[in-house]
Amino acid sequence: MRGGVLIGGATSDAGKSMIVAGLCRLLAREGIRVAPFKAQNMSNNSVATLDGGEIGRAQAAQARAAGLEPSVRFNPVLLKPGSDRQSHVVVRGVPAGVVGAADYAQWRERLRSVVLADLESLRADFDVVIVEGAGSIAEINLRGSDIANLGLASAAGLPVLVVSDIDRGGSLAHLFGTTAILSPDDQRRVRGFLINKFRGDPALLAPGVDRLAELTGRATLGVIPFESRLWLDAEDSLAAPVGARLGPPGRIPDGPDLRVAAIRLPRVSNTTDVEALAAEPGVEVTWVADPAAVATADLVVLPGTRATVDDLHWLRERGIDRAVRERIVSGGPLLAVCGGFQMLGATIVDEVESGSGAVPGLGILDQSVRFASRKTVRRRAGTVWGIAAHGYEIHHGVVAGATDPPWLMADDGTGEGVERDTLWGTHWHGLLESDEVRRALLTRVARARGRPFRPGVVPFEVVRAEQFDVMADLLAAHVDRGALAAVIEGRTDDPPVITHTLT
Repeated sequence: MRGGVLIGGATSDAGKSMIVAGLCRLLAREGIRVAPFKAQNMSNNSVATLDGGEIGRAQAAQARAAGLEPSVRFNPVLLKPGSDRQSHVVVRGVPAGVVGAADYAQWRERLRSVVLADLESLRADFDVVIVEGAGSIAEINLRGSDIANLGLASAAGLPVLVVSDIDRGGSLAHLFGTTAILSPDDQRRVRGFLINKFRGDPALLAPGVDRLAELTGRATLGVIPFESRLWLDAEDSLAAPVGARLGPPGRIPDGPDLRVAAIRLPRVSNTTDVEALAAEPGVEVTWVADPAAVATADLVVLPGTRATVDDLHWLRERGIDRAVRERIVSGGPLLAVCGGFQMLGATIVDEVESGSGAVPGLGILDQSVRFASRKTVRRRAGTVWGIAAHGYEIHHGVVAGATDPPWLMADDGTGEGVERDTLWGTHWHGLLESDEVRRALLTRVARARGRPFRPGVVPFEVVRAEQFDVMADLLAAHVDRGALAAVIEGRTDDPPVITHTLT
């Protein structure tokens, strides 16, 4: 098999990321050299690559599904929202500036050439490239500057399959309307549909699928069932809302041994840091945004953020800063990661991210933070409590003047982070994916809280790999493989243009 396909969405968050991961896994299991690609990702969930760049977390997951090491080639443009109107632009893994919605057109041609060059190189090196679109492909107001959806498909000669999330309702209308609103040339790119997250009897849906084919001239290649075992965050959407619980549904029917409260900052980044905690049996992880939840949890996680100073102000507005201080004074366990760790110091000097200058921190740790113009992006390895550990750093802030003992010891002999009784802080993302480190931390939390904790036995890497296999199995069972292969290999005829209205 040789070729490629763009998996586009009828809406945002339709499940494109997981479907691309599943297709990568399915083809890789069959010995096909397959790679993922997302031209332009908007996400604050990112991963450091071996070559010192950063890419969206979803593309790193898709690369692992394909049996590949994450690379900046898989996600050449990453937009990291710093506010509602501006995003930090990362090009081929390196920060390239700040862009607003109004001036993005100035970047268009430069980014287009980067995207097309990287996609062309992947298609030369791999048998199949599975491309993930961004949001909905029906945003015709953005078509002129598009480099991630039909603009990319047109320039690269890619066929398109459109995914709709039927769990939201209106799926058939989404698929029809998404196709019909496109220009004739763009419509011809759309070769079929995928319906995702279906619950119930497929026979009840069949008449609607048949009618959709009559109206559009395009077949639905598969109706993929809803699967509760798919819970790890491979999406690029905003983090789960306040009150949402991580982990497979129904895993803790009799109540948790440990309750973890992850503070849902407005611009939270790398939310996946807490996923590994939710993979432990008996541990309940919930996103929270109120002081009471901070006071009562067994462990509080103050996560990373793309806007450290702004989110520090948000903590103060809600009174969560006081709850965090009171928790530390009372000996309540708290884990602070990256931006959350930087907030704990006496002062933050930021002329880079927010331009706010010197801002008082929470004053819990005797340290200061100054934002450097050069971003630190690197993989790390070392030890925690004598246990081998690994992670990665993505931050501008540099800590100075720390008087507390370091929590980690990096392989280069430098100390990192802070450990003070049951307060732990670090810049390392992904640290809790190390099974022994995660379980040692939770054992200390349980001891401090007088709670039971029974460590799991399944490695987190296995939990993550199982997600890819579950999705691959769903696709193998519920997608017309012959039709899919024909689309990927470019063996389908041009479909009709929708010109009629419904009667």
